[in-house]
Amino acid sequence: MVSHEEPQSSKPVGQFAPAPPNASRSPCPVVNALANHGYIERSGTNIYMNDLNAAMRKVGMSSLLGSVFAVPTYFEFKDPAKAYMQKPLSIWARIWRLIKNPYTFFDYFGCWKRGQVSSGKKYINLIDLATHGAIEHDISLTRRDIAQPAGNNAPQPDLIKEMLASSSDGENLSVDDLGKFIKNRIHQQLKDNPDLVYGPDQHQVNCGQVALMMHCFGNGKTIPCKYVRALFEDERLPVKEGWNKRWWSMGLIEFFGAVRTLKTAVGVQFE
Repeated sequence: MVSHEEPQSSKPVGQFAPAPPNASRSPCPVVNALANHGYIERSGTNIYMNDLNAAMRKVGMSSLLGSVFAVPTYFEFKDPAKAYMQKPLSIWARIWRLIKNPYTFFDYFGCWKRGQVSSGKKYINLIDLATHGAIEHDISLTRRDIAQPAGNNAPQPDLIKEMLASSSDGENLSVDDLGKFIKNRIHQQLKDNPDLVYGPDQHQVNCGQVALMMHCFGNGKTIPCKYVRALFEDERLPVKEGWNKRWWSMGLIEFFGAVRTLKTAVGVQFE
């Protein structure tokens, strides 16, 4: 039987199609959605920095904010478990590094592996974003931890269901709803994962990712549950549910303010 279905690779940029077989995908549903809409390679492989950065603007992030996430991703991955083997930099050496390249402040985002170069340009595959100890962290919203049997890259339907059930009105998820959900996830994972690694840095990244979702797909205070379902269940931009990219870009000041608000809603303090 011959299939007449349109190949995913031939679909126009912006049109959604589920990930093809053997596609490379990340723990981030929004990045996966950008691939499923063709804003980056639909295969999820050979993703160049400029393309990833440009894709961030498709969901309403400013060029600068998008580059804060995209550029450091292409720094070489440094295994935090081996950090003790490296000679620490002096304070002046660190300052000089920041002067030369401010993005080194986020160098722990680095997921690039040596050898991933094509035509003189670095590339990553989306599975690289699942590299534990870089931008990926324990206690994500809908993925279990790397030390757990399910692994850290596949979405877990029960966690998606729990997140949606945390809505106080059944229609929207508020900052307070998600704050309570994250707090409950922290307490649950402390019981379920004896190898848990979660401190101030991981919490900052976790709250930053949720803050982006709230502001790029919601109004900053709430996000419709139907948008969340599209993003997390289908890994699809919720266009048919009524979402439109915001007409002004989300910048750094708004972002860091949103992170502080979410951290307050979670209410967990770290030493």
